[in-house]
Amino acid sequence: MAGGWTRDGAVQDQIDDTVKDAVLRARAGMPAGESALHCDECGEPIPEARRKALPGVRTCVACQSGRDAARRAVGINRRGSKDSQLK
Repeated sequence: MAGGWTRDGAVQDQIDDTVKDAVLRARAGMPAGESALHCDECGEPIPEARRKALPGVRTCVACQSGRDAARRAVGINRRGSKDSQLK
């Protein structure tokens, strides 16, 4: 049940849209094509199991972990804050 000026199901629609956006963003960041035999960043060999599991991979696990840690989550705040709604 929605309240105020929102229609029924509006909250679930927001949740669905947020999940859909996250899935699309993750898919866009997936590698494609032929995997590298050696890491593009450090030059270490990329294990065959990693190359088979993730076709198109260009980095070793250690370098990819560093990239993932540095990546910031960016998204749309669909809920907004109370302050932004009052202005």
